[in-house]
Amino acid sequence: MKKNLSNADRLIRVMIAIAFAVLYFTNVVTGTLGIILLVAGGVLFATTLVGFCPLYALFGISTCPVKRTA
Repeated sequence: MKKNLSNADRLIRVMIAIAFAVLYFTNVVTGTLGIILLVAGGVLFATTLVGFCPLYALFGISTCPVKRTA
């Protein structure tokens, strides 16, 4: 797997995942929607750790900076 997430993209994903977890564990969002947000936050966090997003690969998107060799 080639990395396709930039550091800025990874930081944003971590912040969103933390926000989802805080909303769930403080009981601001409960029930089915809370579980969905918690799972989505887990997926965002997992893709951050790996540095690869399958949806980005599917659509040919990459926010990772290109290393030039000249």
